[in-house]
Amino acid sequence: FLGAGKPPMYGDYEAQRHWQEITYNLPIRQWYFNTSDNNLLYWGLDYPPLTAYHSFVCAYIAKLINPDWVALHTSRGYESRPHKLFMRTTVFVADLLVYIPAVILYCFSLKETSAKKKVSTCALCILLYPGLILIDHGHFQYPLSLGLALWAVLCLSHDWDLLGSMAFCLALNYKQMELYHSLPFFCYLLGKCFKKGLKGKGLVLLAKLAGTVLLSFAACWLPFGTDVEQIMQVLRRLFPIDRGLFEACMFSSPTHCPDKVANIWCSLSVLIKIKNVISPRTQLKLSFAVTFLSLLPACIKLTVQPSLRGFKFALVSCALSFFLFSFQVHEKSILLVSVPVCLVINEIPFMATWFLLVSTFSLLPLLLKDGLLLPYAVTTPAFLAVCLASFSILEKTSAEDLQLKAFSLSLKGYMSWFKSFPRIVRSLFLLSLALMGILSVLSAAAPPPQRLPDLFPVAVAVVSCLHFLLFLLYFNVVILWDSKNRGQKKIS
Repeated sequence: FLGAGKPPMYGDYEAQRHWQEITYNLPIRQWYFNTSDNNLLYWGLDYPPLTAYHSFVCAYIAKLINPDWVALHTSRGYESRPHKLFMRTTVFVADLLVYIPAVILYCFSLKETSAKKKVSTCALCILLYPGLILIDHGHFQYPLSLGLALWAVLCLSHDWDLLGSMAFCLALNYKQMELYHSLPFFCYLLGKCFKKGLKGKGLVLLAKLAGTVLLSFAACWLPFGTDVEQIMQVLRRLFPIDRGLFEACMFSSPTHCPDKVANIWCSLSVLIKIKNVISPRTQLKLSFAVTFLSLLPACIKLTVQPSLRGFKFALVSCALSFFLFSFQVHEKSILLVSVPVCLVINEIPFMATWFLLVSTFSLLPLLLKDGLLLPYAVTTPAFLAVCLASFSILEKTSAEDLQLKAFSLSLKGYMSWFKSFPRIVRSLFLLSLALMGILSVLSAAAPPPQRLPDLFPVAVAVVSCLHFLLFLLYFNVVILWDSKNRGQKKIS
């Protein structure tokens, strides 16, 4: 694990263990406050209440096995083989109970994958996505928020809108980064209400959805709801905007350097030191404005023409906009884009596979610091091989296969090179693979120049960012030129 055996912070593994220590030993009113027993500078809780409740449940089980694992103060930095086995088991159980069933049931729900072989193929490709495996089981985090978001998508695909809303509220109350997916959920459900008519069934559905959201949030925040200062303190911990435009180096730790994130702000900082040129408040306003403008087209289209297919593509586009342009982005936030991409891998296998490979590559600096080079080198080619065998992705590069037929027809007569588009796309894909492979080898094996110690991590971030910008353009084109809403049930 990153930071294992290295005081004073010990790494993300210790963060999860420490939250168990705090939630088990301290009263709820102290969980998010700085006290003599809860030093917020030492992995203070900065996720919503459901994360804290989950930590408490894990701590209760840990206490039964070995009280030393969650002993207040004395357990700081605790590392042992039995405890690591316990912590890994808790992640596996979360996978087994929440994430994996959602993936399998989602694949069964796809009309295009009705055959058992196709269902298993789709599920296998999604479950073998290396980014999630490496972050959850290597960097150490729990997949519950992503799993709950998948359950929400699954419910909406069966028109269980209230259950879907509740599941997404739970996801949002587990990790605030689920805000990346919030606008597509809001716009899709609002669009359904408009389609049903706001003077009849639509108004009833809107009221039910509003009630479901309010009740779900009230249930999650109930222990904190009796005190306004409690609520405000939790919100301050969830959204520490004073840290600045980039993910903050709270502990001056080299393991969380903000300049390695593959988004637009970190990439631009190579040329322009944004932090030195623009004030923090202006940075916040600029980030908000660019993020809002980049996701606006997809959200408007989804609200006006709500469809399940459009909803899934909007999840990708909006999450990618947040990752590229929003405030304080962490490297692993790319998983919030990757999981929705997994949901459309059966529709656009070539582009989805390409994106998932790039997203894993963008995590390389973090994975190297975690000591996960070997797992990265094994899981990434294995994932590519499975996708090549399952979907024959190199044969799925025509404009129709890439969902660009309507767009290509609109450009007919203006761009003659569209006829050779499949060949161009395949060549770019192979060039991209070669570039990622070379940078991976250099990052792992070659010493950087003394004058440029961060050359390779920065190169990985910039190359990944350029890929993501092109992917954002691609997904928005697919959304905006989609007029058929194929395979969608009529909203009545």
